[in-house]
Amino acid sequence: MHRFLRAVGFSNITTKQDMDKLLGITMDKPSVSKQILSKDGRKITELSREFAHNTGLTVRGEYDKLGFFHVDHYFPYCYSSLITMRTEVTINRRVDTSAFTGMCDDIRMAVSVIFYLQNSVDYIKLNFTDNTPHRANLALSGLSLTGRILLGIEKTDDSIERLRHETRMKRQLIIQAKNGDQDAIDNLTLDEIDLSGQLMKRIMTEDLYSIVDSTFIPYGSESDNYMIIGTILNWSLTTNPYTNEDVFQLLINCNDVVMNISINRKDLEGEPMIGRRFKGVSGCRDTLTLFQPAWYKIRCIFCLCLIS
Repeated sequence: MHRFLRAVGFSNITTKQDMDKLLGITMDKPSVSKQILSKDGRKITELSREFAHNTGLTVRGEYDKLGFFHVDHYFPYCYSSLITMRTEVTINRRVDTSAFTGMCDDIRMAVSVIFYLQNSVDYIKLNFTDNTPHRANLALSGLSLTGRILLGIEKTDDSIERLRHETRMKRQLIIQAKNGDQDAIDNLTLDEIDLSGQLMKRIMTEDLYSIVDSTFIPYGSESDNYMIIGTILNWSLTTNPYTNEDVFQLLINCNDVVMNISINRKDLEGEPMIGRRFKGVSGCRDTLTLFQPAWYKIRCIFCLCLIS
């Protein structure tokens, strides 16, 4: 079973027979069907069924000459139409399936963002060359297996303005450092040493989550799982009619990156409210536009924000 199924309300799908039945429903009555004829004559097909608001299941495969559909792979999805990044993206085909993965850089993340492509049919239609950077728009979303609601951090207008100024200055230094500016590299190194010293001193008398406002941290050995802390901007509760399981949809702000998170109500500790924070382990997805609409599944990366 795909382990993120429970994030969209399928925690009770535990056997191969249950999964086959669910795949059959998705393929028989898809909400969206996409198809493209490959250069070697294969009918590559993507069938998606929305079971709850903006969440569901996608099945990918191909039709043979007799009209039989052969499943290559499937995955649960969480749709988001909110553009959160505009940057260069590099896409590559996975070695184990016909799926695609990608990587991009965003100055707010400080490191590369690795993601899994949700709409490979759309990408194939664009006829871009793999492993070649392309300008794109990204809409970030994620599926979470475990989560907790944290209290928000009270901030004054002065602290908010100071944090914005420091963030702008740091991003400018990062840009300069990427261009080879040694002074910028030295300043960033000193800032990191100073930040580490502040953290070690404050952690002796303060709670960690009152110091760290938001973060993206790689989680585990897989490159596409992350520990996320972000402020809740909006939320809703939907029900998967197939299983009658409740699913929370959380719109959160993490390091100035806005993303949509889907999590099973059974896996979320606490009650979400606007202004509170979400902390959880998530496999993230993304929406991407390469000058034409195309949907991607994203994986997130590390960044840390301290509150003074």
